[in-house]
Amino acid sequence: MRRLLCVLALSACVLAGFAPGAHASSAAVPTGEATPAAASDALSAPPATSEPAVQEKEPEKPAAPEDKAEGDSEAGEDDFDYDMEDVPAAEQVTIADPWEPFNRAMFTFNDRLYFWVLKPVAEGYSAVVPEPARVSVGNFFSNLRAPIRFLNCVLQANLIGASTELFRFMLNSTIGVAGLFDPAGGEEIGLLRQDEDFGQTLGAYGLGQGFYIVWPFFGPSSPRDTVGMVGDFFSYPISYLDPWYVWTAVRGYQAINDTSLQIGDYEAIKDAALDPYISIRNAYIQYRQKKVEERGATIPKSEPDVPGAGTPARGVGPEAAPQQ
Repeated sequence: MRRLLCVLALSACVLAGFAPGAHASSAAVPTGEATPAAASDALSAPPATSEPAVQEKEPEKPAAPEDKAEGDSEAGEDDFDYDMEDVPAAEQVTIADPWEPFNRAMFTFNDRLYFWVLKPVAEGYSAVVPEPARVSVGNFFSNLRAPIRFLNCVLQANLIGASTELFRFMLNSTIGVAGLFDPAGGEEIGLLRQDEDFGQTLGAYGLGQGFYIVWPFFGPSSPRDTVGMVGDFFSYPISYLDPWYVWTAVRGYQAINDTSLQIGDYEAIKDAALDPYISIRNAYIQYRQKKVEERGATIPKSEPDVPGAGTPARGVGPEAAPQQ
């Protein structure tokens, strides 16, 4: 009897718990007509809640690419402006060329002298003498040019550079076996050659290049650098060899040795230019102006002491790109 009463009590509780849900469902659907309306409301409710979310996200999705595109375009404009505004002054240098007919004639003379005489001799010389020996010969002449670099460092008040050249000369003349080797420029010591000459010193004192000149045998120059070559001549110990044809022969041998180490440099500049004369003229003037501005610069051990020596592009430098 007690079990029956407990079962009845539990059944009453269960029915009481489900009675509100049943009443609510019956109230929600009092007639058959209310069912389509409720169904339509139920179907329309999710799109009503999802459409605003889509509308809120749709402006954001295109906004991000637009902002990115604008940022990229602004960055591109900034890069373009930077490239145009920060062009080095050396690349904007121009020079008068009132002697152009004479200069072109001398350029042609030097060009044929290079291809007909100097290059064939240098190629034959390089075929006989191995490159390490030719590099040692270049080191020897570079060591003899130390007075030029030392004096110009002093004239430019570059005492560190002058001290470097003095110690380089002492070490290379002794440990380097009369300059045939360059222990001072090695990684252990790290005393690199100073990139100075009298033409650069005159430029450092504010003397302009003037106008363009092409000398036979010597190649591109200017009034300032011509005066500088005279100063370099009297500071070079080989210039005091007597008689005159002795130092001329030594200088000729130096030009052959330097050319044997640089075969192909002049050809690359010439082949890349529409007008080699204009290209080398611009490259020379820009390169020399750059050297004047880079006071206290050094010459890497892998580069020759006289860039372009013995070629029609003498003094242009290996990194000078053809300008048209």
